[in-house]
Order: sequence, then C-alpha cells, then structure tokens
Amino acid sequence: MSTPRYDVDAIRAQFPILSEPVRGGRLAYLDNAATTQKPDAVLAAIDDYYRHKNANVHRAVHDLAERATTAYEGARDRIARWFHAAREQIVFTRGTTEAINLVAYSFLRPRLQPGDEVLLTGMEHHSNIVPWQLVAREKGARVVAAPVLDDGSLDFDGWTALLNERTRFIAVVHVSNSLGTVNPIDRMIAAAKARGIPVLVDGAQSIAHLAIDFPALGADFLTCSAHKAYGPTGFGCLVGRREHLDAMPPWHGGGDMIRTVSFEESTWNEAPYRFEAGTPDMAGAVGFAAALDWIESVGLDAIAAHEHRLLVEGTALLADIPGLRMIGTAKNKGGVMSFVMTVGHAQDIGTILDQYGVAVRTGHHCTMPLMARFGVPATVRASLAAYNNRDDLDQLAMALRKASRLLA
Repeated sequence: MSTPRYDVDAIRAQFPILSEPVRGGRLAYLDNAATTQKPDAVLAAIDDYYRHKNANVHRAVHDLAERATTAYEGARDRIARWFHAAREQIVFTRGTTEAINLVAYSFLRPRLQPGDEVLLTGMEHHSNIVPWQLVAREKGARVVAAPVLDDGSLDFDGWTALLNERTRFIAVVHVSNSLGTVNPIDRMIAAAKARGIPVLVDGAQSIAHLAIDFPALGADFLTCSAHKAYGPTGFGCLVGRREHLDAMPPWHGGGDMIRTVSFEESTWNEAPYRFEAGTPDMAGAVGFAAALDWIESVGLDAIAAHEHRLLVEGTALLADIPGLRMIGTAKNKGGVMSFVMTVGHAQDIGTILDQYGVAVRTGHHCTMPLMARFGVPATVRASLAAYNNRDDLDQLAMALRKASRLLA
C-alpha cells in the first residue's frame, strides 16, 4: 500500500492566522520553537468550552459544572493516553517551566544534601537551569553541566564522566530549542538508572515531533507545554512516576489541593490534585486535548517526515547564503535552523526579515550558556512545524539575501 501524500496545503488551510497579511504581504511563520499556531479544531474546542460548558470544576452540583468537570477530566484522560500513562500521573501546570519548578521544590529539595550535585547539559533552556540552581544554593549543593561538542551534540562520554556518587538528580532536554539537537535520552536514562539516579526529561520541544511512551522511556518525570504542540498558551503538564507523585508534598496551597482544612491542621488531596491548587485552566486542558487529537489526525510520523524534508531543503538553501554559518549541525536533529551572519547582528537580520514577512526568533533563546559555548551573543533561529512549506523556505532565503545586501 502506498503512503498517503502529505497535503500541506490542506493542513495550512486549517490555520487561520497563516492567511494573515503581515507588512503588506505573505506571512512565512518560522518561529515555531517559540510557539506554534493553532488549528481550527483547537480554536473551536476552546470556543465550545466557553460557550457551552464554562463553570468551575469538581465541587458544584449544577449542570454546567458537571459539563465542565467532564470536559476537564476527559482532557486529562486524553493527555494520559498520549503518553501511555495513567491519568493519576498527569499533573496540570501552566507549562514546562512550572512543571520543572514543581519537581525542583517538591521532589528534589527535600532530598538534597550539602555537596550533592544536579547534572544538566550545556544546551539546557534557562527553565531547566535556574530552578535547580535555586534549590542547590539553598541546600549547599551544586549544578554541573556536561559539555556540548562543536556540532551541537552532547559529549556523551563527558556527560558519563560527570556521573558520580554525589549525583542526586539528572535533568536533560529531549530536543534543544536553540540547536534542534535530539539528545540520546534512552542511553542517558539507562546510565542513570544503573546508578539509581532520578531523571527529568524536558519535553517542551519534542512532544509535537516525536512519539513519547512514558513508561517505556523509563524517566521519572517528563514536562511539556501545550503551546509548543498547537495548543493554547499558559497550559502544560508534568508526567511523573506514581510512586514519586504520591510521596511528594504539595508545593502551592489553596483550593482543590486539600482534603480537609482547619486552623489547627490541614490534610492534602491525592495526586495529581495535590499539586493543582486554585481554579484550574479548564479551557487550556480542553484545548491541549484537542491539539493532541489534531496531531494524531495528521499523524505524528507524517509530520516528523515532512519537517525533516524541509530541514534538509532549508539547510541546503541556507548553505548558499554568503557569510552565513549554521550553529548546530548534529546528525540527529529536529526542525531547527540556527545561524549567524558576518554582515550583522542577529537582531538586525531578524528585523530585516520581518520587513519581508518572515517571522523568526533572534537572541539567546533562553540558552545563554550555550551561546557562550559557541562564542556568539545571539543567533537567528528558523524553526519548523507541520504547516510550513517550501514557499516559507524560499521566502526566508530571499529575505536573507536582501539582508546581506542591505547590511553589507
């Protein structure tokens, strides 16, 4: 049986914002590592929630509250299936950053002792650096980072050499937001488990591109954000091993995370609700579930193959731009093209690209240590999604040639 053709035009038609004119012309949206655009199916799900189901969840007995609770907890079931996890393992958060902070303060902080080490890599996002630094400083521990090779891949031998009797926790990005590097997390988790070291995987950049079976992965925690996967902003989740979540104390206090409250003593709800204080983002949960449904309808493997084709084509186009140097050329790489140009600073290049309707990200991408590793203050980053096409790449290349002439 032949493989169905990937109909990128039909996919693009499902994203209203891609028809939005910018600077008087066509939009080439290549800032997907920062946030993806939203298909009609996600917009409709959020709209339907607010039009027909909106109420606070869990405690009321009226009909709208029942609808809201059914939609909200149904979203938890959908997200759990995506990761092949149990619903009790899915903790709703505001995104990857909050999920990492939750693990740092609720799981690691009570276990950390003076002299302990938290092992990271040199390509981590600030959100996967700073929370560990905060708890390490408080406890007299320290954060160490494994080196990154010249092609942007992890120095796996260097990482392994940093594993020792003081290593209490490992956090690693699955796919680098700045380089596109796909880390060998299977090998890393196996090495950690051989030493009994817990592992957190930052999946912010991977869930919309790579299939993740949480039990098979073997990690202790996985974090993600909905808006990187065609869902709404301000919503994400922590996936955790049940024995860890059951043993972790609450981090935030307030409604829904309690079982009983008195002025003398309060008791806590079970996981995952113990970590979900306050009125939750019901529409965010519904929107994320709809986004996962949408990805599944297109096919994650088909999306990944399409993005890889564009990555190969885009890399070849950029290679022909005078004075352009790619930052991050690892063999195992996702749809991210980061580069610098001899004619000017990344910010100036990005400003010119915008005049030609090309939306990219410029700066340090919340990876300042990685920029220092490569000796650059910033890069221009073009990142791919399911709806990008060759026209986007050609528009990028055209605008870069214009920038070369303007800045020369």
